[in-house]
Amino acid sequence: MSKIIEETLSSQLFFSILDSLSDGIYITDKKGLTLWLNKSSENLCGAPRSKLIGINVKTLEEQGVFYPSITMMAFESGETVSAVQTLRSGRKILVTGHVIPDSEGNTEFVIAHSRDISETIKTTAQLEETQFLLKRYIEEYQIINRQQNQKLSNHIFVGESREFNNLLELLKKVAVVDSTIIITGETGVGKSLIAEYIHKLSHRSKKPFIQVNCSAIPESLIESELFGYKKGAFTGANTTGKIGLVKTAEGGTLFLDEIGDLPFHLQSKLLLLLQNNTYMPIGDTKNYVANVRIIAATNSNLIESINLGKFRRDLYYRLSVLPIHVPALRDRSEDIFPLLHYYLKKCNRKYYTTKSISNDVLDLLKNYTWPGNIRELENLVERMVIISKADIIQVHDLPEEIRNTNKFENLFSFESAFSLNEKIKQIETELILKAYRLHGTTRKAADALGITQSSLMRRVKKYGIQLPK
Repeated sequence: MSKIIEETLSSQLFFSILDSLSDGIYITDKKGLTLWLNKSSENLCGAPRSKLIGINVKTLEEQGVFYPSITMMAFESGETVSAVQTLRSGRKILVTGHVIPDSEGNTEFVIAHSRDISETIKTTAQLEETQFLLKRYIEEYQIINRQQNQKLSNHIFVGESREFNNLLELLKKVAVVDSTIIITGETGVGKSLIAEYIHKLSHRSKKPFIQVNCSAIPESLIESELFGYKKGAFTGANTTGKIGLVKTAEGGTLFLDEIGDLPFHLQSKLLLLLQNNTYMPIGDTKNYVANVRIIAATNSNLIESINLGKFRRDLYYRLSVLPIHVPALRDRSEDIFPLLHYYLKKCNRKYYTTKSISNDVLDLLKNYTWPGNIRELENLVERMVIISKADIIQVHDLPEEIRNTNKFENLFSFESAFSLNEKIKQIETELILKAYRLHGTTRKAADALGITQSSLMRRVKKYGIQLPK
């Protein structure tokens, strides 16, 4: 095989020059087979050329000759990759893998250029700092390239407010590291889209993004869905076993939505995954290593769940390495108009219409509290475009709860006939409806209002309140 590369480079003199370098040069073909390496690489690997040529770098990595294989990282990414590599001797080397394409742009060779940095960096602290800075610079550079080459057009990233711009800057910063993230915010603010945005900006972007809704999977199934199981693990199990979503997300990102609803008995297994990067399938007797980044999200108060004994405190702190709070739409009202414009344009294209929104409608929508946030806004615009008969959307095209936005304020007016009991009924009815729309269940609405669920339901029955479906 060395003859192949020699013929390709067409000069033995060139090999002599490479042999004289103090830096390591390691050349492989498109399958990862070692074609040639210079004397410095021999010294670094602790083995002569004759023992390495013809051996796949995956095999050498498995044998512990070096870890990780920068060559394979370059193959998988299709671009230049730099990282700190550890040799069998414990020495640290800085390696850059350069992809050499053929005439059609496909990878033909990878040349790994390495330099021993163990002597230059004397202390472990310095080495760790160098590794961190190197990784950060490389990933920030890669993010710039991905942003230039990839259109991230998720609608959550439409806005003009200071809150929106601060959030966007934070997402770009956290994308370059692998730390665990927890995203908090009300329902409909776009937590899942934010998680996917972080994944797309990260070095894991070419690997899977797996989303799991912890509240949507039955408690009896969620452990097997996450961690998988071995054949015969339980009655009714698949005879061949099952690969869990943790394994499916290998190399990529595992997004755990509604993490507050994860069963308590599974929280210890998730904690083990976060702390040691290991997990054990059901029915197995050994742990497996997982290379995944965990992003979690919730619209519930986890501190309250901890105090109620429903969520582990240690898991909460392990998840909260990088907390991200997404503000509600009512707290960034400057973004309402840009979002309305975006969705109106999108729906006009979808339904081949040329609808516009009247100023009266815009005023109402600006003052609306948006309990469903961006998701509600998106659905509302589509509804208005479909049902409005004229090209200009008017107030009568809006749902009743939005048309009556100012109704609550009018409850305290003394201009109409005054009845204390009637006012109390109206105020309690409006508060219950607002809390229910905001939180989605009678239990959560009651908690928000500071009353019991049974007390809330008594008022619902007493006042004949029709809760929205």
